[in-house]
Amino acid sequence: MSDAIERFWAKLPAGSRDALVNGLSASELQSVLLDVSRERAAKVTPARLLQRWQQDRFVRPSPADPRQLVKTRQRLWERLPARFEGVELSPVTPLGTCSAVATINQNQVVGTIRGTEVASDPTNELAIEAAVRRRAGQDRVDLAACQRVVRAQPFDGPGMTAHFELFGLVSSARDSGSGRTEAALLIDHLNFWHDVLGDTAELTFTMFTPSAVRERIDDTVRPALKIAFTEDTARTKSANYYFGTALGIDRDGEGLGDGGFTRWTADLLGDQKERCLTSCISTERLTAIGV
Repeated sequence: MSDAIERFWAKLPAGSRDALVNGLSASELQSVLLDVSRERAAKVTPARLLQRWQQDRFVRPSPADPRQLVKTRQRLWERLPARFEGVELSPVTPLGTCSAVATINQNQVVGTIRGTEVASDPTNELAIEAAVRRRAGQDRVDLAACQRVVRAQPFDGPGMTAHFELFGLVSSARDSGSGRTEAALLIDHLNFWHDVLGDTAELTFTMFTPSAVRERIDDTVRPALKIAFTEDTARTKSANYYFGTALGIDRDGEGLGDGGFTRWTADLLGDQKERCLTSCISTERLTAIGV
């Protein structure tokens, strides 16, 4: 707990934090927070609202041209293979969606007062939906979504905002041994991104932990691709986020997205034989480079 948070709790009666965290049911806590929010909203003036609109990075409009963005989005959907089912995700998701199964700090997520959080990554939500379908008996699940997300961590750089649009894929299936399942998932994801980005696409992989997937990349994945699939041995980013193998999706030196295998569906279903591959790209970056 930070010093600032400790000073805040020191202003309240002893036991207040424990009462809010552990002493109330989810519905009781929601009622309390709704009451506080209603009282605070009643004090907002039009002048203050205008000021917040101009100053709050979470609400400022994106500089992206929506007419160009929709063209990029349409191109992605048109090129998506038939085996991938499109999902129209909600802009909110259950509280803990990112921190419960992924190594995401909850402070980087915008929470709500209704036991939910604002979407921050479509692949996390798609993984939950994939787990639901896998539990229902679907042999292999391939899902795609395009979603505007909000992230709480600060972003530096011209044109960067706290909210942006991502196009993501999630595939989940049961392990068949020797990295064969992982190879099949990789081929479908990588061929799609190659189709979208063209021959100047730069698709890379990093092995954070040794596994049979490395052999399948050489003897199964690479022969099935029509573009180079290069190993990036220098990468350390997201080593604790992805499980075993991570992907890089770039074009002409421009970082557009990434992906990799995760344990999300395995953890959600309590079955360590589950395999889950995610990959995701920024539609606004795609639009900016004219794809």
